[in-house]
Amino acid sequence: MSTAVCCLAAAGAGTASAGSAGAGDPYFPQDGDGGYTVSRYDVGVSLDPATPESFAGDTTVFAEAKQDLDRFDLDLEGFTVSSVLVNGSPAKAVARSGAHKLVITPAQTVHKGSPLTVRVRYSGAPTGRSWHRLKGGGVNVTGEPHSATAWFPVNDHPSKKAALHLEATVPSAWSVVGNGLPGPVTSRDGKTTYRWNEDRPIASYATTMAVDKFTVRTSKLGDGTPVIHAYGQNTSILPDSENLVPDILGFLSSKFGPYPFSSAGSIVVAPERSDGSVALETQTRPTYAGAFYDVSAVHELAHQWFGDSVSFSDWRDGCIAECFAQYAGQLWDEHRDGADLDKNYRESVAEHKNDAAFWSVHLYDPGKEHPLDAALYDRGPLMLHALRRTVGDDIFFATLKAWQAKYRYGNASWLDFEKLAAQQSGKDLRGFFQAWAHSSVIPPDPYLHPGPLKA
Repeated sequence: MSTAVCCLAAAGAGTASAGSAGAGDPYFPQDGDGGYTVSRYDVGVSLDPATPESFAGDTTVFAEAKQDLDRFDLDLEGFTVSSVLVNGSPAKAVARSGAHKLVITPAQTVHKGSPLTVRVRYSGAPTGRSWHRLKGGGVNVTGEPHSATAWFPVNDHPSKKAALHLEATVPSAWSVVGNGLPGPVTSRDGKTTYRWNEDRPIASYATTMAVDKFTVRTSKLGDGTPVIHAYGQNTSILPDSENLVPDILGFLSSKFGPYPFSSAGSIVVAPERSDGSVALETQTRPTYAGAFYDVSAVHELAHQWFGDSVSFSDWRDGCIAECFAQYAGQLWDEHRDGADLDKNYRESVAEHKNDAAFWSVHLYDPGKEHPLDAALYDRGPLMLHALRRTVGDDIFFATLKAWQAKYRYGNASWLDFEKLAAQQSGKDLRGFFQAWAHSSVIPPDPYLHPGPLKA
């Protein structure tokens, strides 16, 4: 049975056995589907960067039904869908709904606990906002809060992490870099197929694919972990920054626990148009615009622990990623250059003491219009430094390691962190977190100037 878009059924009302209408995120209620759990995506794509309409995708989703399913959704922006198979049989109906929903009705009910394998074939010029043209004619896919929807069908929510296997075929003048470890590279008839496998669960926005004429530089960490740096056209190779990556990862490991992934490195590309992003924490191999410096590298590599290995439960929890990654940069300055973080803290608090707007956004649940508000980057590190001075260095860093160990490769909320911090310290931290994470005014002085931070 063909399910070409021209004859797809219209999206109708749900049934009692339909998948959840979204994954339940209060900021992005239409994202994802709570009716099934994905274990792996096998994404096959073929493209010529010079002709976007040449893009062809063939993705298989390996999942398990969490409830009886007479209907379920995937998230995919644009494309013409030519066929959908559910557990090997053509779907009864496939429909579009909203900006990115692919609504699938299987020929037979998929019962709770049963395997759910969905193969989607699709083609056409990509239209998603996270699909970027590069100087020199290449392309890459990065974005937050959405990325994967621009190139493969996905259960698009950070809580729905899964392994990702990529097989990408391009004209042989080009090369492809993705998440995880490289697999075999094969060539035939003027085309080359690249394979990348990330077997650790990955949040959909941390997936990536980059097609460019890359200069690839490889090395290994002390424990043998491969480090792969891929530099696209019109980018700068900065050996001094590159050589710092093992030191940065070693330092972060000393503070957060073992590096969580099987490979490391960077993807450096030159977008035709800037979207304001200098870098993004694509898992295992962060993506940088133009070049990367140790400042941006520390932030993005810290995300491998905070955001990628331990991902947030929903988009209210952005502090789980950004507050810690930003503070990691300050910890690196303290370690490498002897920065006085207490002095910097006092100066920042004094500078913003009478700036009501600076304190007005909650660090937990900052609002659906700005889930990654500037407050997470500006005020979040202040909160973490105040917490460090409240509980002491030993307990603070033990808490960060306990957090990583407890939730490694999973998801957790900011409220989970508050609970763990209280357990680790043996202190009642409710007043502290209420003042710092749940308030829209400057914290009272006991929380603003704890311990050695007293003015």
